[in-house]
Amino acid sequence: MFNVERGDEVPASLAARRSYKDEDVVKALESAFHKKCYLCETKEPQDINVEHFVAHQNDNDLKYDWNNLYFSCGRCNNIKLHYFNDLLDCCDPEQDVFREIKLLPPRTPGARKLVVERQSEDPRSVQTAQLLEKIYNSEHTVNKAVTGSYLRKKIHTQFVLFNKWLIKYYAEDSLPVEREDAIERIKILMSNQSQYSAFIKWCILDDEDLNELLGPLIN
Repeated sequence: MFNVERGDEVPASLAARRSYKDEDVVKALESAFHKKCYLCETKEPQDINVEHFVAHQNDNDLKYDWNNLYFSCGRCNNIKLHYFNDLLDCCDPEQDVFREIKLLPPRTPGARKLVVERQSEDPRSVQTAQLLEKIYNSEHTVNKAVTGSYLRKKIHTQFVLFNKWLIKYYAEDSLPVEREDAIERIKILMSNQSQYSAFIKWCILDDEDLNELLGPLIN
């Protein structure tokens, strides 16, 4: 997961309570969330949802609350529904949502599971880990099994790209300028603007040398 700095300006259609999913709301959320689903971190998902962090259950105050609206993909919203209402909040600056849930990418394209490990007993971490487990690894329906496999393949592709630049950095025949370029490209992959960045950052934290080199840059 990744932290988000949400703007204070409420989109006009939301302030007027006309709609919580008009273009101005979607665009504002898209910008704040780096065009990424706040749960699975897929960038520019084909099916965009304006998701209620706390299910509104026909409560208009929750339905039109700017701070209760999140940028999500349709798949994650469909898995979350109204069942998970006590999650880690990526928009809360007091919560380091990245470090609360350890995420490691699949080692092969066809891996059936990836690592989801909560790092504390905080009830919000427990519930968030349960939801992410379902998002990344659940096979409770045929559709979720197929789309989950596709999601893990996309995460693995990003992991392969990370390894490509890691190999370049450590290669004996790499020039200093090539090593510098490799590190800069890894920094891009670990930035919140890149999809699946949490997986890349946890790979760095789990490595003694990389943690010393890039760990201080992780936020």
